[in-house]
Amino acid sequence: MEKTIYIKIFKALSDETRLNILQEIAIHEEICVCKLMEKFTIAQSKLSYHLKLLLEASLINVKSKGKWNFYSINMETLQNVLSENMIKTLFDK
Repeated sequence: MEKTIYIKIFKALSDETRLNILQEIAIHEEICVCKLMEKFTIAQSKLSYHLKLLLEASLINVKSKGKWNFYSINMETLQNVLSENMIKTLFDK
């Protein structure tokens, strides 16, 4: 991973709402955006913004099924971020 993706990841993880959204997605194998709307009492536009940042950081995946989007955790990214690889990438010169 490049350092720029780590900036996006840490920015995405630095917000409590995004962490809560990520935790809710992690509880389910896959969750519909409609269920996330029910769970979180925020405007649809704000939820979309938070999901966009999580997607840009590659922390979640999205699949379209009909008119709904379904979200899941991107385990590969999380495993890379929470590893020695990240430390080496950030601090090796």
